[in-house]
Amino acid sequence: MSRRMTVVFHDEELYTNLKVAAVRRRLSASEIIAQAITEWLESREDAELTPVIKAARAEYKTSGGRSWKKVHEEAKQAIAKRNGKR
Repeated sequence: MSRRMTVVFHDEELYTNLKVAAVRRRLSASEIIAQAITEWLESREDAELTPVIKAARAEYKTSGGRSWKKVHEEAKQAIAKRNGKR
């Protein structure tokens, strides 16, 4: 499904750079913006899992580790919490 959205660039140079990049890559500006948003959302997802990973590393250093099953379950819970599914 295709949706429309208007983006207002308050920085004329940013808009110009986007248009030039689009021409150079033979993409539309909307494709570049969609890619950038996708990458940003994925980086946020990774950032939300960082505390779980850090806790696993800390526990490994102090107690010699824990099973992958336990770490995997905690990661699934963190993702569910982020998605609003508790």
